[in-house]
Order: sequence, then structure tokens, then C-alpha cells
Amino acid sequence: MDKPLKTPPPYPIASVDHALRAATILQMEGGATVAQLAERLGVARSTAHRILAMLVYRDFAVRGEDRVYRAGPVLELAAHSQSLVSRLRTAALPHLHRVVALLDETTNLIVRTGGTVRFIASVECRQALRVGSREGMVFPAHRTTAGLLLLADLADEELEEVYAPERHRDDPADRPDLARLRTELRRVRRSGFAVNRERSERGLVAIGVPVRDGDGSALSGLSVSMPSVRYDPQRLRSLVATLEAAAHSLERDLADQP
Repeated sequence: MDKPLKTPPPYPIASVDHALRAATILQMEGGATVAQLAERLGVARSTAHRILAMLVYRDFAVRGEDRVYRAGPVLELAAHSQSLVSRLRTAALPHLHRVVALLDETTNLIVRTGGTVRFIASVECRQALRVGSREGMVFPAHRTTAGLLLLADLADEELEEVYAPERHRDDPADRPDLARLRTELRRVRRSGFAVNRERSERGLVAIGVPVRDGDGSALSGLSVSMPSVRYDPQRLRSLVATLEAAAHSLERDLADQP
């Protein structure tokens, strides 16, 4: 079994976590007002205002004349990337909420950039024992459910480029064995879904399906995450069917957008 990656710190600092999440929201989605950010973070407006003021001071954010805060020079992304992520997230959220209502487990939307994936939306379930929000977090693609789905969509030469040795000089140990990875990706292509059993995080199981664009290319991954003690393999087909229905509905919504 692969070594788990993300372990929450024993003494989390809420203010730091709020600031990092705020910066991620601005980077991924293009902008937010104080009120919008307060709602997203679950904090008072005065707290959101202080967080944004510090991000502006450190050039992580800029404040426009319209009172919307946007990514600053430190975080600035290409406009088309912001637009795509924002469009995906906005369209996906109603579907994520419906999946949570049906399965009562945390649901996520994930995109890939090179050899990593980022969680761009996460809706938690209400169970006491649950997988928390991973929104904004980044993982190696080959260690996650959605990452496997998105890598499975690549041609062999594209996969080799993603995992070229020169791209992993800083951390060669995290470069996967390509022969084993190709075998796994073939299984993912045949089945149309992926399962992650404690591969990215200890005690977590995730199941995912791809969300495709009009050309049939995998655009993002839709997954449901749960504590491993609650995962029943006999429910796998039912979980996949629920996710596939949500993914197809999301695809239709995206196709209807200009």
C-alpha cells in the first residue's frame, strides 16, 4: 500500500487555515467580496475583512473599485484558467449537494494540472465521522481517485511527458513506476471508474468517475470520499451509478452554457 500523504497537523491554527483557503479561493475562482468569502469560510464578515486586508498587504490579493478582491501578483493565474475553474465549480456545486443528500458522504470535484490534481469543490456530509473538505488541496495525480481517471484519458506519449524524469528532479521518489501505472490506468479505462483505498490518506476510501466535455475528453473527476470503516464493497456499483448520473447531469449543464 502506498504511503498516505496528507495528515492534518496535531495543532491546527484556524486563522492560518482561513487565510490559506481564502487565497486559494481567489486564485482558483477569480474573485470574491468580503460577504462571499465570509460565507465560504464560515466566519464573521469582520474576520473575512481582516484576512483579506492581510492578503492585500502581502500581495496575495488586490481590491478592485467594485470592492471585489482578486488574486494578487503572488497568486495570479491566466484568465482562462480562472474562468474554467470558476465555471466548473459553479456548475458542479448543485450536483455535489445532491450526491451528498443521496449518499450522506463527502463529495468532491477535482481537476488535473500536469502530475498533480487540485480539489476545486468539496461538499461535506453531516455524519459525525466524515471526510472533511479537501477544497484547494493538491495531491500527486497518481495517488488519487480523480487523478487516475484523468491520467487514464492521456495517450502513452502524454503520460510519459507528465512523468518525464526531469520533471521530478526535486522529488524522484514520488515518480510512479510507469509500467505499473499504465496497467492500472488500463483497468480504470475499462471500468470507467476508480477506487482509492487509503492511497492518498490513511483511513479514507474514495470512488470517482470522470466528467467529460463535448468532445468526450475527461475534464474533471467527480468523487465521493468516506471513512474506510464505512466502506462496503457490495455498495460499489450503486455508488458508481449515483456518481455517473451526477456526472452526466453536470456534463449536460456545461454543454448548455455559452
